[in-house]
Amino acid sequence: MIKDSKILVGKTNAGEEVFLLPNKANRHGLIAGATGSGKTVSLKVLAESFSDLGVPVFLADVKGDLAGMIKEGSGMEERASKLSINLDGYSYQKYPAVFWDIYGQNGIPLRTTISEMGPLLLSRILDLNDLQSDILTIAFKIADDNDLLLIDTKDLKALLNYISDNNKEFASEYGKMSPQSIGAIQRAVVALEMAGGDKFFGETALNIQDFFSLSPEGKGVINILDSRSLMQNGTLYSMFLLWLMSELFENLPEVGDLDKPKFVFFFDEAHLLFDGTSKALLDKIEQVVKLIRSKGVGIYFVTQNPRDVPDGVLAQLGNKIEHALHAYSPAEQKAVKAAAESFRANPEFSTYDAIMQLGTGEAVVSMLQEDGTPAIANIATILPPRSALGSIDDIERDRAIKGAMLYSKYEKAYDPDSAYEFLERKGLEEQAAAEKEKADALAAKEKAKADALAAKEKEKAQKAAEAQKKRVAKSVGNSVAGTVGREVGKSVGSSFGKFGKTLGGNVGASLGRGLLSTLFKL
Repeated sequence: MIKDSKILVGKTNAGEEVFLLPNKANRHGLIAGATGSGKTVSLKVLAESFSDLGVPVFLADVKGDLAGMIKEGSGMEERASKLSINLDGYSYQKYPAVFWDIYGQNGIPLRTTISEMGPLLLSRILDLNDLQSDILTIAFKIADDNDLLLIDTKDLKALLNYISDNNKEFASEYGKMSPQSIGAIQRAVVALEMAGGDKFFGETALNIQDFFSLSPEGKGVINILDSRSLMQNGTLYSMFLLWLMSELFENLPEVGDLDKPKFVFFFDEAHLLFDGTSKALLDKIEQVVKLIRSKGVGIYFVTQNPRDVPDGVLAQLGNKIEHALHAYSPAEQKAVKAAAESFRANPEFSTYDAIMQLGTGEAVVSMLQEDGTPAIANIATILPPRSALGSIDDIERDRAIKGAMLYSKYEKAYDPDSAYEFLERKGLEEQAAAEKEKADALAAKEKAKADALAAKEKEKAQKAAEAQKKRVAKSVGNSVAGTVGREVGKSVGSSFGKFGKTLGGNVGASLGRGLLSTLFKL
């Protein structure tokens, strides 16, 4: 709730008001506490107040109980009366909200592209080792060098197949990449698809500026990511929210310190972001948290225990709301002590004991003061939210989803011409060229075979013609030689009478033919 242009968070038992200063809201914050201690109410109170200030908000709804933002609250009269906030203008209100869902079931489909996610975050999602992460980074470099758009998972798989098939060609410029490592990355991509990654990566990709919208009344729109299904894949959940932080950091201009933040981002179940995180990724998170405040963005981590947040990040969280923690073991007691020591001590009570004894809705609170230093710890009762607690029914949700102005923009996915299509065409072209080369080689072979056969037939025909010519010549020669020999024989044999003439003719013809045959042989 807004009072005197400040966010009224709660009141102490002595009636002292606890404020969050809007110009210090981009110094980030922490909402911590055991299950059932009141973290969700604190989150709602802050989100509603930022909306009242005209600041857009993004938050993840991991249990489905933040959807009531779109309805007026009820049943908070006793708590409001106890805190005497009716006199300060407290009333039930509904807030402008847009529901988002990576799976597109309980909100507007929310997508990004493989290229926008980048190799560092994607390696975390795929749970790759250092070698595989390096190869994935090289794959992105190859895609950039060859103007290949990586939109969805099939683009990434096509690229990895292309690299594997042409490994030797890439080795000289990019280094050796073993088929086994590439295969391991491909299997991880398939597993990601089965976890819903095939729906998360694609177009139309989110334009981060669409989160920066106001209602006609000037309230900041509360963007609610339905995370009930997404929480089944904690890695994908944390990496999406980290990607969102990175997008805000990389795309927003430097604005310095403002009277109020441009955007506030609540990260629920924050421990998922840091579990098993590599040092390189943790360094990136710390960098984003440290520098994004200059972009006018406030980040509020919501988790059960402050120890879920690394010290480097925790040191950047200036505004703290610590609900009750329970300690039943030495390790838990140590964690409570660490949480207590992160506050500026109040001499009137033990912060350690207070954290252990807080009731539901109560918290140890410390907000940054005007000079930027944290206020001393105070025990405060957090204000009740103005919107409804709990979820909404499917009809109300569907009406809210389809009634949003952004619904038509993101409702349907489309598949642009990207790496998969390019490499598929390239493969078909190469296959066609190879088949043409093979066909040309076969045709040339067949032609050579036909030419050889034709030459052989021609030679055979020539030999047959020559043989026929000889036979004709021989036949004609025999006839002539026989006739001449006969006549000569007759002439010679006629002197011996009729019998001699006949005998001489026959002998002459035979001798003539024999002589001619001998000449042909020569």
